[in-house]
Amino acid sequence: MAIDSALSAVLSAVGVSPKMVVSCDPLAGGTYNAVTRVRLTDGRQWVVKTPPPGGEHLRYERDLLVNEVTFYAAAAALPEETAVPGIVHSGLDPAAPGGAYVVMTERPGQPWHEVAGALADDEARRLRAELGRIVGRLHTVPAPGGFGYPSAALGPLAPTWRGAFTAMTDAVLDDAESYGARLPRTAADIRRLLGAASYVLDDVTRPALVHFDLWQGNILVAGEPGSRRIGGVIDGERMFWGDPVADFVSLALFGDMEQDGDFLAGYGESAPGGPVEFDGSVWSRLALYRAYLYLIMLVETVPRKASGEQLEWTWNEVAPRLEAALGEVGPALRA
Repeated sequence: MAIDSALSAVLSAVGVSPKMVVSCDPLAGGTYNAVTRVRLTDGRQWVVKTPPPGGEHLRYERDLLVNEVTFYAAAAALPEETAVPGIVHSGLDPAAPGGAYVVMTERPGQPWHEVAGALADDEARRLRAELGRIVGRLHTVPAPGGFGYPSAALGPLAPTWRGAFTAMTDAVLDDAESYGARLPRTAADIRRLLGAASYVLDDVTRPALVHFDLWQGNILVAGEPGSRRIGGVIDGERMFWGDPVADFVSLALFGDMEQDGDFLAGYGESAPGGPVEFDGSVWSRLALYRAYLYLIMLVETVPRKASGEQLEWTWNEVAPRLEAALGEVGPALRA
């Protein structure tokens, strides 16, 4: 069986010889790291991640695998099931022979969006409530004492959420200027607007474990019709320690989280603060987090070398939503 050099180096580092490998299947759907499903002769099923070789990236994407390992290790310490992969092996030094890698257990199921059409309404509602309980449990993880990305890609963890989030938005806006990314407003204007509204972030005093990429492609649904369950919460590489409501942005991508009553009911059962109250502070903070996510989606098209229909879709779908989010940030300036 042909195994590429990067994967071969990883398997060799964890004591797996080529003759122990039954199959290696690249997995689609990721936008940065290379992901491969590996099946071994003894029945073990792994997922291996390795970063792309060199190339351009956004500042926050440096050492993303550090974030992923942090996310899974933190979740594994919880007493209740959170459906995340288990870390089998990891090597996080990009300068080591073979580079950085993570080997994790494979979670069961298919991405939610691939089975959504086959879900009956009552089952979909039950799954949303189950997902809410899982995310609520993830948000109870004891905090490390600081805010930001564990990878330290943007510097060490910050003592305040306002400081950490300002560094995060400044970094992506710096990337936008460096790459000449197309934005609906100038980077300077966006920086000024986000900075003027950032005082609302002082309402967040406890760092939570935030996945920040919980769209349906990263939620696996397993089981047979009528008895399906959440099989996996995967791809934790973009996590940070921050405001738990930041997870609501990708959970309701391009939608309104307040309308997802089933998820919120489940979330309220297990979240550290109980049910969420969508007050002015929460809405203002959500606008800031939406703006951050939409900025990433627009700016990353340059280092990803997006073109054609993909580039057109991103501009047509995301740029207006960034403009809307910035408009929602505006009222915070007058609050």
